[in-house]
Amino acid sequence: MEKERSLEKGYKSKLHQISQTMPTALWNDSCSASELSNSIADGAVGATCNPVIVLGVINKEWALWKGTIQKLIIENPSATEDELSWLLIEEISIKAAALLKPVFDREKGKNGRLSIQTDPRLYRNAHKMVEQAIHFNKLAPNIIVKLPATKAGIEAMEEVTYQGVSVNATVSFTLPQAIAVAEAVERGLSRREKEGKDISAMGPVCTLMVGRLDDILKKIADKEDIIANPEIMDWAGVATMKKAYQIYTERGYRLRLLSAAFRNHLHWSQFIGGDVVISPPYKWQQRYNGSDVPIKNYMDIPVDPKIIAELKLKFKEFRRAYDEKGLTIDEFDTFPATIATLSQFCKATTDLNSIIRGQMLV
Repeated sequence: MEKERSLEKGYKSKLHQISQTMPTALWNDSCSASELSNSIADGAVGATCNPVIVLGVINKEWALWKGTIQKLIIENPSATEDELSWLLIEEISIKAAALLKPVFDREKGKNGRLSIQTDPRLYRNAHKMVEQAIHFNKLAPNIIVKLPATKAGIEAMEEVTYQGVSVNATVSFTLPQAIAVAEAVERGLSRREKEGKDISAMGPVCTLMVGRLDDILKKIADKEDIIANPEIMDWAGVATMKKAYQIYTERGYRLRLLSAAFRNHLHWSQFIGGDVVISPPYKWQQRYNGSDVPIKNYMDIPVDPKIIAELKLKFKEFRRAYDEKGLTIDEFDTFPATIATLSQFCKATTDLNSIIRGQMLV
């Protein structure tokens, strides 16, 4: 009945209704042209590209991209496989950005952006990340650049923000990282303002990879034989995101939070109603549209204090993630979720290079 009522009001789907009636923004966690086009029709106002996503797009849409890869190889006869991989990432990003440009124009920079990630292997080198971010920013007017919330990444975020680049912090799981990102972006924005430079069309965000925090706690529980009530294990990322949102709102930070790394519906449904971005893969968007999860403001509903208390009691890493002072900036790089995620991103970059190599040696 709820779906029927929504359709009667002219909404195409649940996600379309959310995008039209609430401040919550939908981004598509993929740069696949076909998925993004469908997602935009459902109200999506942003999308993401990184080595992991590009690898998935290439494997899924090989017939579509094989010719582009071969063309890049011919046009760049002295390029290495690594250089060609990044040219391919740029090519895919530019095409996706073009699909989002009308949204960008309509919403004056707050939305309508394609998020492209800096090389994950540069996570310790602020200077190199700044260089690549500035280069990416020139690919299209509606680019937003992902930088990791590592020690060097936080330094780079301030500088590229000052340079006029909209930042999307990634490899971020904890409240200390979210606060450090917000403070770095604020410093960059303030530096621009003091020099009379425009910030009106900038649209920075800070991603919290909520499902990856849950993943780490589950692995710790298995490794250390920690017995916990099963229902608490899917709430760690949600609780951290909600606490970060409260702090962002209270302090007036000029960037939004973005929820990513979905493992269950809590990782997007619990943030509906907030002035945040939810960035599910396309399959999760389809699942939500077909689900019986009602549309209402969940962001203002606090996580059960008993769940938070047990998470704090049994998991040191949750205490570190949930406490604003739980991690120093020097500890960001060695947080377990950071290590695991950077490893996956770096491996995807290597795997993409292997695909390129296979075409170079044909």
